[in-house]
Amino acid sequence: MTTPRDAIYAEPLAQVSDFVFDERVVEVFPDMINRSVPGYQSILHGIKQLTRHYAQPDSNLYDLGCSLGAATLAMRQGLESDAPAAVKIIAIDNSQAMIERAERHIEGFRSSIPVQLKCEDIQASEFDSASVIVMNFTLQFIPPEQRQHLLERIYAGLKPGGVLIIAEKFKHPSTAMNETLIDLHHEFKRANGYSELEISQKRAAIENIMKIDTLETHRQRLQTIGFSEFAIWFQCYNFAAMLAQKPQ
Repeated sequence: MTTPRDAIYAEPLAQVSDFVFDERVVEVFPDMINRSVPGYQSILHGIKQLTRHYAQPDSNLYDLGCSLGAATLAMRQGLESDAPAAVKIIAIDNSQAMIERAERHIEGFRSSIPVQLKCEDIQASEFDSASVIVMNFTLQFIPPEQRQHLLERIYAGLKPGGVLIIAEKFKHPSTAMNETLIDLHHEFKRANGYSELEISQKRAAIENIMKIDTLETHRQRLQTIGFSEFAIWFQCYNFAAMLAQKPQ
């Protein structure tokens, strides 16, 4: 099935409203994220590999901010060949439109690995007996002052040796280097067919709801919470994926 092309910001808007994960976005989301996020498919492949490596028997695996379920499917694919006993994936998103479409996507791929979909705010979710928790471009939409508390709750819900996988857009501490990375990202979007108008209007729509951290902020916060190991396992321009492990 062909994915509709993202043209949400293709025409001039009298007023650019804050970005919302509504039905319009759901319809074009696969096209939008693949044309907007450098290395997105590589990150999904890495999530599959890391899930295979770190999933523990008798545990839950969480995809927080699951959108249409791409990371959920990657996690499940990682478990297909040699799944630990009694594992379940719990995919959570606060957009009902996303959850409804994710359910259809996930049902289209047969698997023995159970998936439970929940429409709720991850800041109100319970995390229990988790061995792998994924936040694939999710934390950046949580208000900055609330991130520490959410991550502390995630840490508490992880089993010993469990891991948190986070992919985020990030801010470089050097103003000059940050502008260079932004320019490279915009060139990536131009090469994928986005116009200057689309790039400008999307940036205006998202700047009030997506507040990004530096990679050092991510590292320090996770280590302060108690994660004993931290690594950046993917980076392209100002996008990165990180791995943090709870002590055994």
